[in-house]
Amino acid sequence: MQDVVESNILRFWQDKMVDREHGGFYGRIDAQEVLHKDAEKGAILNARILWTFSAAYRVLRKPEYLEMATYAKEYFIEHFIDKEYGGVYWSLDYLGNPLNTRKQFYAIGFALYGMSEYARATGDREALECALQLYSCIEEHALDHQYNGYIEAMTRDWQPIADMRLSELDANFPKSQNTHLHIIEPYANLYRCLSELRAAESCDYVPVIGSVLPVNVTVPQETINSVEASLRNIINIFTDKILNPETHHLDLFFEMDWTRGAGHLESYGHDIECSWLMHEAALVLGDRDVLDKVEPIVRIVAQASAKGLRPDGSMIHEANLDTGHVDDDLHWWVQAENVVGWFNLYQYFHDEDALDKAVRCWQYIKDQLIDYEHGEWHWSRHPDGSLNTVDDKAGFWKCPYHNSRMCLEIIERTEGM
Repeated sequence: MQDVVESNILRFWQDKMVDREHGGFYGRIDAQEVLHKDAEKGAILNARILWTFSAAYRVLRKPEYLEMATYAKEYFIEHFIDKEYGGVYWSLDYLGNPLNTRKQFYAIGFALYGMSEYARATGDREALECALQLYSCIEEHALDHQYNGYIEAMTRDWQPIADMRLSELDANFPKSQNTHLHIIEPYANLYRCLSELRAAESCDYVPVIGSVLPVNVTVPQETINSVEASLRNIINIFTDKILNPETHHLDLFFEMDWTRGAGHLESYGHDIECSWLMHEAALVLGDRDVLDKVEPIVRIVAQASAKGLRPDGSMIHEANLDTGHVDDDLHWWVQAENVVGWFNLYQYFHDEDALDKAVRCWQYIKDQLIDYEHGEWHWSRHPDGSLNTVDDKAGFWKCPYHNSRMCLEIIERTEGM
């Protein structure tokens, strides 16, 4: 996995996606390996690049990954952060000017994820302060004080917006499992970052890049308490609102009062991803009572996701039980989360069958999804084994995050085993 993350994934983004002319990263390479230099630059892609290279530096400690992470951080702060209203622009044009200025809390969550990981890896005060500002932004504008939970989107200046969809593929509801999933993820990382910096009282980072300097980081206890309370709350949202107690799957879309919307949908990739991210949040929190509540749910959600497994170890995308439609494409991100989710069950619950599921899916990835010629992974394969030649190799939604995180998670989890 270390060879794949370094030689296949990170190298692709270092060599092919850095926009040296206009700054930041190119917005798209299509399935035919054609670079589109004038493609829009999405907040999701750029925040995930920031997280990826920050995490790679933290785990592997190679200066070239710090250099990429710093480049991504500086571009993101300069161009994606809305200096007037706060939050993050949804997209820029290829020159770096704001293009779509809506505020999607999913994107703000990923920006928080990237900045907190950079701060965790380096002790950088600018990234930490940016992360805390983004956290405050989500809490101020997205938190529903009447019914709890977080809404999907607003206008640039924080006014209600009619179309709250994350993408054209999503249903238009004010709350979704997906956005909550990518808020629990950065909240757990921010709490871990703050706890680590507070425990160390200062960073131990040795400077390599001139613009990143070691600083003493003093984290007020009230700040940690606030993030801790938010993390506790969103864990409970998953266990008490988003989890369907009858099916053990995670429902996808909701009205403001948590009435389920858009029908009976099952997203197997999100189920298995949530199983380990919810567990991670509880582990980071370190509260035994919370763990006692969460850990049985972790196991039943993972087992429910097994409905999407195929005999070769791969996992299909999702199904609509009302219409009978099944999206049985084998997406790159679903396979990556499939590996981590099952390995998590093996690591913490000694489930040998779960380890077998992780290993078989990893074999499928190596045989069917990794592009050994051009780098990175293909978007997906169809159920008949044919390659998806339509969706991007790199783009607005095709980022080095799910697959690199899988590799880095397994590298860290197996140290000392």
